[in-house]
Amino acid sequence: MTKMNVRMTLLSDAIFGNGSSIPGGEDISVLCDGCGFPYFKGGTFKGIFREELERYLELCGKSTSDIRETVARLLGIASSDDNCDQMIFSDFTIAPDVTKIILEEVGIDRPEVVTYILTNVRTFTEIEENGIAAKGTLRRARCVNEGISFYSSLSCPEEEKKLVTEVLGMIKWVGSMRNRGFGKIRITV
Repeated sequence: MTKMNVRMTLLSDAIFGNGSSIPGGEDISVLCDGCGFPYFKGGTFKGIFREELERYLELCGKSTSDIRETVARLLGIASSDDNCDQMIFSDFTIAPDVTKIILEEVGIDRPEVVTYILTNVRTFTEIEENGIAAKGTLRRARCVNEGISFYSSLSCPEEEKKLVTEVLGMIKWVGSMRNRGFGKIRITV
């Protein structure tokens, strides 16, 4: 097994949804750790990687059975509790040096302030054909600010490092509302 350090830089605001909302505030909140720092789950990234791996192998002209075998060998079988996956993804987090600086400035007991520094709230609505906002469609989403970099490490078999690097380079979007321009990224190894 080889360890690869991966950097994910946000080229647009991104929504790392945590599945909850704040009544009267945000319809979509951001996934944050106990100190208020946003992060992206390694398991969620693994799912995105799986989709891109399948697409890459298909573009390379691999057969359906070859694609299935390669994906199962590297990532396990989707929605199975008995996975023998060879790749391990850690969560994407902000660099420790950056978190240390922010916590020294803000204090460890103010996670909401840390979150507000690194995120913003975007408001949007559905527009009807006549150009007027549709009634009852106002939504607010908390977004991680464009320009922030997140870091992860992943483990993979040494002989698959080239394949993994090429597939990582294909990943261009993460998070919620990608079809609205949120979550554009650049991955570097």
